[in-house]
Amino acid sequence: MSSEPLDRSQLQREPVKDRPSKVSVDLFGSPVRAGMGVRELLHGLPRILASQSLLEIARRLADARRDRREIIFAIGGHVIKVGLNPVLMSLMDEGILTCLAMNGAGVIHDVEIALWGRTSEDVGPALDQGMFGVAQETAELINHAVREGARQGKGFGAAVAERLREMGPPFAGFSLLCHAAEKGIPVTVHVALGTDIVHMHPSADGGAIGKTSLEDFYLLAARIARLEHGVFVNAGSAVILPEVFVKALNLARNLGHKVQTFTTVNMDFIKHYRPSVNVVERPVRLGGKGYHLVGHHEINLPLLAAAVLEILASEGDPFERA
Repeated sequence: MSSEPLDRSQLQREPVKDRPSKVSVDLFGSPVRAGMGVRELLHGLPRILASQSLLEIARRLADARRDRREIIFAIGGHVIKVGLNPVLMSLMDEGILTCLAMNGAGVIHDVEIALWGRTSEDVGPALDQGMFGVAQETAELINHAVREGARQGKGFGAAVAERLREMGPPFAGFSLLCHAAEKGIPVTVHVALGTDIVHMHPSADGGAIGKTSLEDFYLLAARIARLEHGVFVNAGSAVILPEVFVKALNLARNLGHKVQTFTTVNMDFIKHYRPSVNVVERPVRLGGKGYHLVGHHEINLPLLAAAVLEILASEGDPFERA
């Protein structure tokens, strides 16, 4: 075997001008300066990777809003825990959020915010003592509301929102459930039995939880049946809501509703399997486009909301470059 180094004298080469390049200076960001406004900051983002995706998603949300299309946000509890209720509520006010889906954790955190203005316990030390998730008032309110809602044929979200409305909680101004009810925006709740702290309590009724959550599944499916040329955003749910979405979409299509060309967005810290295939890839095989927007919700969601509002406030596209 030869021990001589590889002879590179016959390497085939080409001029740089003839080589395709993915990055050029016209895609670069602009300098940042003190005192610049939101529109100027967003306009100055690089047109590369995530910042390009963010502006594209904002344009699609703005188009859906102008055309009065369905815009569904599905959120995990973490979105509430990082303080984004006011951002989502502002999207409701502007018609940029027409339906909200939550997992069970989302309801728990929103109820605690509405009633006490605080939420999110320190799980580790509490779990060490077997005292994680045993807050009495949270479980009693949700479980009794759901039981009564099941008796009345309501969905999970509507049942809890109605109970909160009756109580007039002191921090209702920070609650997604309260604000959505005030705006007439449906909130659907999708629960897996045993995943939420309230299921540990004696007041939990599996039949009522299942009945009201299933009612919300059918309600969400009805909104997804209207998703053509709309937008579906999954923020912070790695398993439950992506699975619920793909089944609801299939149900709508099976019943003859045209849901082919629309936009899907997955927002989370990392790319998980189920949001990738059940939100970003499979649903838009017939048309539309799916996006990943990876990063912290508390940064990306306000930026996205600001970009949409800037586009809607402009006659043209404020982020288009000459």
